[in-house]
Amino acid sequence: MPLRYSVFVLCIFFVGCSKPAEPVSSAEPGVVDNQQVQNRGADKDNWWDALPRPEWSAYTKIELDDGWFDVYRIDDEVYAIHEPGQFEEVISFLIVGDDFALMFDTGLGIGNIRNVVDQLTELDVVVLNSHTHYDHIGGNHLFDTIYGTSLDYTKTRSLGSPPEAVAGFLREGWVWKPLPEGFSAADYQSRAFEIDKTINEGDRIDIGGRVLEVLFTPGHAPDSLCLIDRENRLLFTGDTFYLAPLYTHLAGSSFDDYANSAKRLAGLAGDIDKAVTSHNVPVVDASYMTALGQAFADIQSGVATDVTISDGNREYHFDGFSVIVKGEE
Repeated sequence: MPLRYSVFVLCIFFVGCSKPAEPVSSAEPGVVDNQQVQNRGADKDNWWDALPRPEWSAYTKIELDDGWFDVYRIDDEVYAIHEPGQFEEVISFLIVGDDFALMFDTGLGIGNIRNVVDQLTELDVVVLNSHTHYDHIGGNHLFDTIYGTSLDYTKTRSLGSPPEAVAGFLREGWVWKPLPEGFSAADYQSRAFEIDKTINEGDRIDIGGRVLEVLFTPGHAPDSLCLIDRENRLLFTGDTFYLAPLYTHLAGSSFDDYANSAKRLAGLAGDIDKAVTSHNVPVVDASYMTALGQAFADIQSGVATDVTISDGNREYHFDGFSVIVKGEE
């Protein structure tokens, strides 16, 4: 039987949102509630039954001395550091240049991601978060140099959290793998970190032989951002897109901002070949950016009618992903 852990959650990190105008639906939605993983879309209990996800087989696995992380080379000097043992299935990315390396997110903070990075590169490493939700900043405190936005949201979350704020993300149904040796569930928290350099919309981060351009894409979180590598035709989407439910219903989320960001990414579909995503699977075709923009437009116009009510939220289903909109109060 899988190992799971029971503690409780304080929704300081993930509840509520700005609500769009109520879309028109011609169909009566089904109702699906979860017993364990709630507020994350329909049919999320026993999520580990989908593992291992077959998409990972397309990439070379890097065998490292670590039982919590799985590491894959997904492109030339781009490594996906995956945490499939916890519900988020979060993926952090190490992008290695000639001069230094950039960590796009640092994961949950359950395992020591710095130990993994040190086995992949001897270069100095700079961290930039796709946004500052708990599952993307967990290892920030292990690194010396961190870039971040000047938004109050980012500054507040850089202060860290008490254990009770994230305890629920280790409770029964959220974790199936054994936790790393020496890890204390009771002491788990988002640890404080210091932002060393402010980044802005349009900044170009030259890591040597590769330039990563910053695109602000709020919606999932106020400080959500993407990175585009125009020369290599890659878009690192963070949580703005992945093949799973997209969240517009969390604390700090905004459906309207998300819709604008989705439209922006749809406009970039012709400039990229692949999108590199931060949950479940590492790479999707650029055509999903067009689909993302269309999905939000269809919800706004009332055309989207394939909807499920799950844990009180409306989940609109599309090909390969869904969009969760906060239900009526």
